[in-house]
Amino acid sequence: MTTAARGAIARIPGSKSITNRALLLAAAALGPSRLGAPLVSADTVAFRRALEALGVRVDEQDDDWVVHGTGRGPHGRARIWCEDAGTAARFLPVLAAAGFGRFEVDGTEQLRARPLGPLVDALVRLGAEVTAGPGGRLPLTVRTTGLQGGEIALDSTSSSQYLTGLLLSAPLMRSPLTVHAAGLVSRPYIDMTVALMRRFGADVAEGPDGRLRVTGGYRATDLRIEPDASTASYVFAAAAVTGRSVTVPGLGRDSLQGDLRFVEVLRRAGAEVEIGEDGTTVTGTGRLRGGFEVDMGDISDTFMTLAAVAPLADGPITVTGIRHARFKESDRIAAVAGNLRRLGVEVTEGPDRLTVHPGAVSGGLVDCHRDHRIAMSFSVLGLRVPGIVLDDPSCVDKTFPEFHTEFARLFA
Repeated sequence: MTTAARGAIARIPGSKSITNRALLLAAAALGPSRLGAPLVSADTVAFRRALEALGVRVDEQDDDWVVHGTGRGPHGRARIWCEDAGTAARFLPVLAAAGFGRFEVDGTEQLRARPLGPLVDALVRLGAEVTAGPGGRLPLTVRTTGLQGGEIALDSTSSSQYLTGLLLSAPLMRSPLTVHAAGLVSRPYIDMTVALMRRFGADVAEGPDGRLRVTGGYRATDLRIEPDASTASYVFAAAAVTGRSVTVPGLGRDSLQGDLRFVEVLRRAGAEVEIGEDGTTVTGTGRLRGGFEVDMGDISDTFMTLAAVAPLADGPITVTGIRHARFKESDRIAAVAGNLRRLGVEVTEGPDRLTVHPGAVSGGLVDCHRDHRIAMSFSVLGLRVPGIVLDDPSCVDKTFPEFHTEFARLFA
């Protein structure tokens, strides 16, 4: 890549989404699977420890994790502590319910605030006994003798993770599972899930009406984890607004992650983008082009990256299709809008959209809401606006513990 020679090489850690999916797939397969270069962060360590509490052995070998899969759901009694990890809270109750015994699932107060109702309803219909906290949230108690499988409809309007949770553990159910996911959001994450399930040997077929049917079982598989595309969005946006060039190796055109499409949004905003076979480079002019509207529903984890730098554009930028972002670690639409207004930016907010108007931005304190993506997004804006201070800089530990060090190395 010609641009790469002129710019910096970013050290982006492994994908959280792939790491946690691969951990569960390896646990559900029989025998050892080696996961190369997994993300080591608060969310993935919480997921790994929860699997270990369910009886799955995970060894560290060099920079890899070797997962000794059991080929079945867990048996006995266990307490699953999810910390702040939404993937753990949505994926692991299904794995537990596909086993035999009594399992308690809980997490932090922040995680307890996130909805689980559609998943709880699905587990009950599939044969588990589930007691949930207020509003169908954590803590959960799952009593089970296994899940039946069969055909089920699933409300997927607020999160694709409910569907992913059911799909990942479907091969452990007594009969093939067919799911109709009504109102599915964030479809690229389901495409990622299906691709990984097939890599581990399961057969996943999609009908003309969108129903997904899972048959077959898993086999132990070695997998190298690619860099996290959502995390890469911060260095790509930083290149765009500083006029620098940054390459992320290992994140190329065959990436499993839909969030790599964020660079196409940056291209629309005036950056130069090269997506190669084994890496992606973004080169900025130091100026952003605005005056457009973009649906980021399928890549909603990156909408905050765009919104945080949108005040620097030469026209308003509107992001649509992001209603489900209100149910993440924070109400991300409200959190971004509130912080931008605190910094003097004009923002128009709707149930599923956000319009950011260009103008002068002042320094000030950013309320991170204990949300790693708020902290990292506003760090990009801080490259151009002096005096921006994060109230909780360490919340980046959730997905990128070395974020501040790497950001300073690239853009000091």
